[in-house]
Amino acid sequence: MAGLPYYRTIDGLPSTIPVFPLPGALLLPRGTLPLNIFEPRYVSMVEDALKSDDRVIGMIQPDEEADDIGSAHCFAIGCAGRIIQFTETDDGRYLITLIGLARYRVAQELALAAGAYRLVEADYSDFADDMKPVSATDLIERTTLITHLKEFFHKKQIEADWDAIGKANDETLVTALSMVCPFSPLEKQALLEAEDFLERARILTTLLEIGSREDDDSPVRQ
Repeated sequence: MAGLPYYRTIDGLPSTIPVFPLPGALLLPRGTLPLNIFEPRYVSMVEDALKSDDRVIGMIQPDEEADDIGSAHCFAIGCAGRIIQFTETDDGRYLITLIGLARYRVAQELALAAGAYRLVEADYSDFADDMKPVSATDLIERTTLITHLKEFFHKKQIEADWDAIGKANDETLVTALSMVCPFSPLEKQALLEAEDFLERARILTTLLEIGSREDDDSPVRQ
């Protein structure tokens, strides 16, 4: 992917970006998100992004159920990502991987692009710190998080590579779990909109604890 810009601050990010509304899909700064792109409008979106200098796409979640997710009203905050890998399949799909750059607030939605995908004016000003790696002093309650994670995965019958989880640093762990765990769209949005890394870790730990206890209520014995 030679020639792609390397972003160090929000100042270099494009102000107008295409957006991909997708419920339950969470992208966070420095996280990687694989996507299977097959709908014609989003195939056009990817092709146009690949022709651009920045290759940036904004992920965002609809905040309502709709027959056409692509035209549904969306949350105000999403995350911009850059295409770092792509493969075109024989049947016209794109398999792409995005790396999260920074969150953005939708300042304005523009007219539909020629391929009928959506464009927005993205305001990154509230999220300048997204471009900075998490400080080594921002320590999470890792033991508590792992305890609830094990209970959650057991409850949901999810297999895990515990050796890899144990070796992951705090930011990688919290980012990856926030993105891949089967939380609801509203819960994913809460993780996205967390004020900072430590708040995201606290929300994640709470969601894991709640999820591990779902359906645990049993009838009172007389």
